[in-house]
Amino acid sequence: MTGANGGAAFVLFYLLFLLVMGIPIMTMELAIGRASRLSTYNAYKKLERPNSKWHVHGVFCIIGCYLLMMYYTTVSGWMIDYFFKFATGQFETIENEAVEGVFNSMLQNPLEMGLFMALTVITGFGVLLFGVQKGLERVNKVMMTGLLILIVVLAVHSLTLEGASEGVKFYLLPDWERTREVGIGRVASAAMTQAFFTLSLGIGALEIFGSYMSDEYSLTGEAVRIVGLDTLVAIISGLIIFPACFSYNVEPGQGPSLIFMTLPQVFMNMELGRLWGSCFFVFMTFASFSTVIAVFENLVAFLCDSFGLSRRKSIIINFIFILFASMPCVLGYNVWSNIHLIGARDILDSEDFIVSKLLLPGGSLIFLLFCTTRLGWGIDKYYEEVNKGKGTKMSRAYIMFTKYVLPILILGILIQGLVA
Repeated sequence: MTGANGGAAFVLFYLLFLLVMGIPIMTMELAIGRASRLSTYNAYKKLERPNSKWHVHGVFCIIGCYLLMMYYTTVSGWMIDYFFKFATGQFETIENEAVEGVFNSMLQNPLEMGLFMALTVITGFGVLLFGVQKGLERVNKVMMTGLLILIVVLAVHSLTLEGASEGVKFYLLPDWERTREVGIGRVASAAMTQAFFTLSLGIGALEIFGSYMSDEYSLTGEAVRIVGLDTLVAIISGLIIFPACFSYNVEPGQGPSLIFMTLPQVFMNMELGRLWGSCFFVFMTFASFSTVIAVFENLVAFLCDSFGLSRRKSIIINFIFILFASMPCVLGYNVWSNIHLIGARDILDSEDFIVSKLLLPGGSLIFLLFCTTRLGWGIDKYYEEVNKGKGTKMSRAYIMFTKYVLPILILGILIQGLVA
């Protein structure tokens, strides 16, 4: 996203929107979760006024989580696939110009893609079988520790490459002329959308973790820490990618193909490229798995809360459903490649459009209205919950911004997503 939107100006807008939009909306999801101790649908039913229908949004949250996993598991599978390709030395036996063919060959092979998608689903739900603390929490701690070590090592290595300074300038020093060429409005809008996507706001994926949080710490402080760590990983990721791109004269604005077609060529030309490539895709796998496991947990908790199922039964049902529901995305690149659901978009892009452009910003707007209007939970109850515990407090000076400015900003994202 940074490469496709002109570099440092996008990063600047992204950080701004994390601060003014990401953190407040996150505190709202967490507050609803902690106050109710339930998953989104049932949380609304517990907190809403009698005869109101806010809980209907809980249904859309669950639909959004299922839709997200119907394509995200495939993309996560690509990361694992490429890790195995680097680790087993497959990229050492091909020429640079054949790298694009490796990605295209993978997309054309439903068995290969299906295998690694299934591995993602099996591993994700396998972790959840051990529970929240012994499974999800313990595995995430190990993954995040490994992730932080890997990205620091990879970033230091990228920064030592010849010509890396030009990549750092592209990434961290805004070039407003380049931004005007892309379009300032487009860059700002893309940054807002990315802020919601990277934090998984609007579909209840974070609300479920709020339901597990204690009252010991304020939710503003928790949100700041979550956003801070997430942003740290994102910023250091750029310090891996862009110095390497400029060092090897790679165009940084190629979008998703940068990861699977361009960076492998960079690693192939590096000293110990097999090692660096393997480490990079382990890092990408860990990053994607943190999202997969988090959203899986929300789906599992929903069935437990709504239908009184045991955790084990909920995991089995979700596992079977996600495994089969993810297949259209896998087949959308080969057997069903002629299917276009929304305009010219293929199956994955159609699912992503619904989640990224509609459900994430739309859901965030509903969470916001629920927490700040008299028809919903109400601003006073929200502030009471968000400021409970030790740590950073949400100042009531932000009430006017939260009630009147933030909804307009989010509505702008929704409209832009529909007309783009």
